[in-house]
Amino acid sequence: MLKHARKYLTFLFLTLLPSVACADSINRLNSGNSAWILTATALVLFMTIPGLSMFYGGLVRSKNVLSVLMQCFAITCLMSVLWFICVYSLAFGEGNGLIGGFDKWFLQGVSVNAMSGDIPESVFSMFQLTFAIITPALIVGGFAERMRFSAVLIFSTLWSIFVYAPVAHWVWGGGWLGQLGLLDFAGGTVVHITAGVAAIVTAVVLGNRNGFPTQAMPPHNMTMTVMGAGMLWVGWFGFNGGSALAANGNAGMAMLVTHISASAGALTWMFAEWIRFGKPSALGIVTGMVAGLGTITPASGYVGPAGALIIGLTAGIVCFIATIWIKRVLKIDDSLDVFPVHGVGGILGTLFAGFFASDQLGIFSGQGFAEGMNMSKQLGVQAIGVVSTLLYTAIVTFVILKLMALVMPLRVSGEEEREGLDLVLHNERGYDL
Repeated sequence: MLKHARKYLTFLFLTLLPSVACADSINRLNSGNSAWILTATALVLFMTIPGLSMFYGGLVRSKNVLSVLMQCFAITCLMSVLWFICVYSLAFGEGNGLIGGFDKWFLQGVSVNAMSGDIPESVFSMFQLTFAIITPALIVGGFAERMRFSAVLIFSTLWSIFVYAPVAHWVWGGGWLGQLGLLDFAGGTVVHITAGVAAIVTAVVLGNRNGFPTQAMPPHNMTMTVMGAGMLWVGWFGFNGGSALAANGNAGMAMLVTHISASAGALTWMFAEWIRFGKPSALGIVTGMVAGLGTITPASGYVGPAGALIIGLTAGIVCFIATIWIKRVLKIDDSLDVFPVHGVGGILGTLFAGFFASDQLGIFSGQGFAEGMNMSKQLGVQAIGVVSTLLYTAIVTFVILKLMALVMPLRVSGEEEREGLDLVLHNERGYDL
């Protein structure tokens, strides 16, 4: 009898083992954090489609509006497939200080029960994918109205593999900049510096639009642009707040400082334009908002509300001056001001993260997010991050474009440009009135 009892007890214990393992997996899952990152993921995707698409679409001339919308939409789809194939693995897979490995190719191991911290790895991967989508989409503003659609797709593919993935790994995937201690909460280097630098390099390689800078090329639909700007602002709460990867005080503070910086940047740009040109414009206030958002991004998890106010004010005036300088002094046709807004903003914000995060600054700091930080040492680390990201992005982007130019035309012909990319490349019109 005792022998049979032992058998039954052993059998019962073995049948319970899978349940115990499953229970342990469930205990590791934080449903609150997971729910917030799921929400943040949707918000960041909302930034690209429809937010950035409409923001950029309204800024170009009516004959090119569909081409911009098409580029943003296609890049979203293309980056999603590339992320599945290799970009997620290159950015976040096990590798070395420079690049991730092959362990996550085709999302191997990203199963229902796979975890990244206390959230599902599928949620983490999808959240990071939205960053990989919006970064090359931002570059569209640098070559708008003149780059061939086929060239856009090939360039975006190569750029995401050889620029975005390595830099993301350096900063967030366990690479050398992360090990060095770089503070980049939500993408000052990974998103804004890379996109801004790539945009201006592409603008220089392709050359200016026909008629630039003597011919006026005003936005064709500011209503669309303002609507897109509003969507960007709302979506940015997921961009910065979600980067805490938890529903906690860091996420709440990141959202608060994001809003303050955006507001300050918008007002500063508006007043600067009012003083400089005599009238405030809708274009100016929404561009200042984007400058404030881009500049606070790397510092959003480390600074307090007072620091965010100063960051937004500085972003509004510095990015405004940079825009005038690029267009009127250097005469570079960065069509939708990607470098002076995102590139310069990303540089400023990355440096400000090392300054305002210091607990020595009292109300300016994030009140404990970087306690005991040596300010001068951290500023050195931030500068290394800025310079290395800028140089690497510029060189690799230039090489990609020049290699592509050897085998295919990068831009449409002069006659095609005059006719408009909507009809020439897509056989459609944005408006049929």
